[in-house]
Amino acid sequence: MDVLASPIESSRPRLHAAASPAARTLALGVIGPGRVGGALLDQLRAARTRLTAQLGLALELRGVATRHRMWLDCDDPQLNGRDGAQTWRPSELDAFAAHVRGLDAAAVLVDCSASEVVADRYAGWLAAGLHVVTPNKLAGSGALARWQAIRAAVVAGPARWRYEATVCAGLPVIQTLRDLLDTGDTLHAIDGMFSGTLAWLCNRHDGAQPFSALLREAHAQGYTEPDPREDLSGTDVARKLVILAREAGWPLSLEDVEVESLVPPALAALSAEAFLERLGRDELTELDKPLAERLARTRATGCVLRHVASLDAHGRARVRLEALPAQHAFAHTRLTDNIVQLRTARYCDNPLIVQGPGAGPQVTAAGVFADVLRIAEAQGARA
Repeated sequence: MDVLASPIESSRPRLHAAASPAARTLALGVIGPGRVGGALLDQLRAARTRLTAQLGLALELRGVATRHRMWLDCDDPQLNGRDGAQTWRPSELDAFAAHVRGLDAAAVLVDCSASEVVADRYAGWLAAGLHVVTPNKLAGSGALARWQAIRAAVVAGPARWRYEATVCAGLPVIQTLRDLLDTGDTLHAIDGMFSGTLAWLCNRHDGAQPFSALLREAHAQGYTEPDPREDLSGTDVARKLVILAREAGWPLSLEDVEVESLVPPALAALSAEAFLERLGRDELTELDKPLAERLARTRATGCVLRHVASLDAHGRARVRLEALPAQHAFAHTRLTDNIVQLRTARYCDNPLIVQGPGAGPQVTAAGVFADVLRIAEAQGARA
């Protein structure tokens, strides 16, 4: 099970809201307490008192699971041998889901992993009545048959699948698109900068230093994936475009997206360890030279380089580095900004734009948290 794994200290405070008689309980289980999952646990803990008082909502954390271990907060003496201590046992996803669901409350499984194994469980969990919330892009952009099974489970039962944070972290991109379509608007095109990492690199790449030096800095600051080539390949952006295309009604798959990779073949052939060792030690001339030449050509025409994903009205999708005029909306983004432009029948001459930070565990966790609250509202917690 490939889950973002980080230790959970037994002293970590447990998230329990002291529910008033009128409060509605929502049970939670978090899978993958890494950077995003850890930020989410902190946000849930900080909000518990306010949510009970203002929304009549008691959030009850019943378990946390990593690749190898799961912590179950319950009264089973085999698990809690010491007074008040959280203990663990080896992870088993279905047992974890059954524990979180319990018998007495609506339950949400929050998948903050990057695991295909976990994504494979969504349809079964939803069919069993468990809600699923995730920033994991694999279910929304992976095998079409799996995505269709997940959607069928949602249509057939009361459980909900929420995945706003799979595209642009905490920005309301999917919900905005869904609202437009549900109210009868017609989508003409989607264009956007969907990678906070590549937005930061494009904003900083002015020729003053090699691109690889900027990439080294971005990696050190935690802006990139553990292997930065995953960002440069464009695959992560393509996954987000597939998610939006499916939301708009096109059964797109990852292989249908035309993707320009910025990773030269010589660097793509290296192991992750060898690539990171080279990145930390040397300038990557195979990467730096073509990008420097491209930047020079772009600036000579008065344009700027931006990493752009596009989906047209026929479902054609592409991801590439583009030269855009200086007056273009995408030319004025800052830092790790994501920006998404929705052109529809209603927003035709002046497209609707959603813009803001699109990278970082805090904003991603906030997007996940908002999805949890939407499910709680649908369950009847008072607004």
